[in-house]
Amino acid sequence: MNNVEIGKIVIATFLVGVLFILLVPLLPFAVYSQIPFLPDTENKSHKHSAVVHGNNSTKASVSKPVTTNNLTTKLPPSITQAKNVILPAKVAPLAIKDTSLPGNKNGVDKFGIKEIYPTKAGSGREWYIKMNDPRNDPIFSIGSDQGLIKQNSSSSSSSGSSNDHGGGDGSWRITNPQVRMHVSTPANSTQWKNVEITGYVKVNSTNNYNSQHHQKDIPNDIAWLARGGLHTDNAPCDGTALIGGIHDDGTVGWKKEIWFTGGYTNESAQAKPTNSIIGRWIGWKVVMYNVNNNTAVKMESYLDDKNSNHWTRITSLADYGGWYADTSDKKFYSIDCGKPKDYVMTNSGPDVMFRSDNMILDFKNLSVREIQPPIP
Repeated sequence: MNNVEIGKIVIATFLVGVLFILLVPLLPFAVYSQIPFLPDTENKSHKHSAVVHGNNSTKASVSKPVTTNNLTTKLPPSITQAKNVILPAKVAPLAIKDTSLPGNKNGVDKFGIKEIYPTKAGSGREWYIKMNDPRNDPIFSIGSDQGLIKQNSSSSSSSGSSNDHGGGDGSWRITNPQVRMHVSTPANSTQWKNVEITGYVKVNSTNNYNSQHHQKDIPNDIAWLARGGLHTDNAPCDGTALIGGIHDDGTVGWKKEIWFTGGYTNESAQAKPTNSIIGRWIGWKVVMYNVNNNTAVKMESYLDDKNSNHWTRITSLADYGGWYADTSDKKFYSIDCGKPKDYVMTNSGPDVMFRSDNMILDFKNLSVREIQPPIP
């Protein structure tokens, strides 16, 4: 090989090297990296969102999927610590077969009814209706305009059994179709906060239009509620509540009341776990307890659909904020309660209420217990 040929090889090699140096920055990153490169479209397909309740259809991106088709929805830490996030409003119906008692599998209350969560050790207050005479109780009231409670059977009992939570024996009827039964807090006692509220009911009839207490603008439903005081026009800011209800057609849901009566939200966690409840006994439980270092509240409801002491969880949601009152700003702030329109109801309250509207109701074995919330 002569000098001319060697020179050509050197020049060619130099030119190839220069060309490589110039082209490297233009090559895709995936060519010289061990980390695969995903185009924007593929990245977007792996993102998920948590439902945010509010006046706008806002979504908060999260790094892991949020399961919306079962009742034990779990969010990653980045979301559970965030504000303005509520678990999905739509929850699965009864067919999910979630029949577990998560915190107290072997516990039963005074009436032999299964407990979902245990009573708080030491300071947990319990209240049970006096089945021999509910009126003989200084902290239980039915309201002066609601008529008398009468026992349905001549046979009375002070307690029930696991096989009889709502038969004819020992149950009582309230003849007024607008029911407001209150369990208050005695003086110098701790108010109700993290509670499990239980009762067995039978709807005998609905839509008594001839009654002066029939309210056409209010649905026919049963609801247990807590975290507030008396609901009166004289003290509207005391009328706060978390309200877990079941309608006469078998649909269920939750509402929040930030003040009485202009601070109601729309119903969330709507589902239809059963058919009409008219003419048969059912058990209804609602549970509420604070989470996330007392900055949010978890709500659950349970149904004993066959009056057999077999409870199924049918709703589960949590309010971290962003669940707004369904009223105009003008109306909501017309009463200065010092609360935002999406106030998170982590407070305690002196009253628990058993209520129903537009129905003649039999009831039995009502109770309220201050529970030990589960460890998250």
